Amino acid sequence: MNLPELAAFLKSRRDRVRPADVGLPVGPRRRVPGLRREEVAQLAGLSADYYTELERGRGAQPSAQTLAALARALRLGGDQRDHLFHLADRPLPESARGTGARHVQPALLGLLDRLATTPAQVITDLHETLVQNELAAALLGRAPEPRGPATGFAYRWFTDPESRAVYPPEDHPHHSRVFVADLHAVAARRSRDSEVAGMTAALRQRSAEFAALWDTHDVGLRRTDHKRIVHPTLGVIELDCHSLFSEDGRQRLLWFTAPPGTEGAAQLELLGVIGTQDMAAAAEHSSRTADRNR
Repeated sequence: MNLPELAAFLKSRRDRVRPADVGLPVGPRRRVPGLRREEVAQLAGLSADYYTELERGRGAQPSAQTLAALARALRLGGDQRDHLFHLADRPLPESARGTGARHVQPALLGLLDRLATTPAQVITDLHETLVQNELAAALLGRAPEPRGPATGFAYRWFTDPESRAVYPPEDHPHHSRVFVADLHAVAARRSRDSEVAGMTAALRQRSAEFAALWDTHDVGLRRTDHKRIVHPTLGVIELDCHSLFSEDGRQRLLWFTAPPGTEGAAQLELLGVIGTQDMAAAAEHSSRTADRNR
């Protein structure tokens, strides 16, 4: 591992990220052109001491998970992300090789940072959650680990009955149809992609419902949808779900809203309180995880 080069690279990238780029207040007393070290640590879910050691060229070799978190926090593009892994002497994750579809695109990540008052997350075109804000985690639950197409929500919808508890039973047929139509559109666009072909073949074998819907050949990307989401504390929340697609179509920013004055809007406000209460516990867990990776 090239500690001096890793330290210099981290500092140079930190200097280039403006607070406004990540949704932080600028403030009148900043003495650095970009982010402070503790701000990078916070964005990456690391302890400030651990990140400081890395930037001083004295830290232990960071894990692949830590490097991925730093790449997101510093808004690194694909080449810069790969360079970070090389400097740390870590192999690129399987998902980062080739297309790099699971490295969150900086433009979508920047928009996600600005959606602090509404549930929002970035997913792949196979419905694998890449990153989510605290409100999205409070609304939908945290994304499963490890990541991969088999952990994507569309795959789990047809293979894991417990995943359907997020929607009322009477809404399940609608979501099944929409998932399959969406996947048909993705499969057509990525016609020679083994990842998509393998996923759809597995679903046809494991789910008779998926196979029957697939054979209807209905096609349609899910751009907007009205959803009723079952929350364990707040009950059923009626929300509108919006999608913003990346230029290559491989990633989507999802965010949830409710018209002002509706019950859904009031429930979103309560969700903000719940999410705030959970943030302290989540931050403590992330800090312990980072310390174990040192």
